[in-house]
Amino acid sequence: MMTDAFDMEQSFELSEDILKKYYELNIEKKELEKEMNQIKKQIHHYLDETFGKEQKGEVKQGKYKAQRVIRSSVYYDDEMTVQKLEELNLEDFILLVKQPDTEKLEAAMRIDLVKEEEFENCKTNKQSQAITVKELSL
Repeated sequence: MMTDAFDMEQSFELSEDILKKYYELNIEKKELEKEMNQIKKQIHHYLDETFGKEQKGEVKQGKYKAQRVIRSSVYYDDEMTVQKLEELNLEDFILLVKQPDTEKLEAAMRIDLVKEEEFENCKTNKQSQAITVKELSL
């Protein structure tokens, strides 16, 4: 099916019907996501009542199975952890990260203190595309 989309791309005409279809599908998607989130809350509530809050669990109904896994991540507060490591003389556990101060660099370029051309190959510009289709009140 993907090849059809690419083939169509070459001779594609953008019509009001296409924009209308995209708009309507986007509304449907939002409604489906809202409904799925409500059902997900119900499933979590059931699993909370059955297995306990934030506990893994599994339930089967007919040919369907709902399973909850619990993922856990640990994050250290950088500033507090570095301070504690310094207090305990554990400097070997501290990374020294060299990082450019791009705000200062950009400011220096604006006032011609630094030549922008010097850093042209160091920069990457990222772009992303987004499409929004809205219904106009005519």
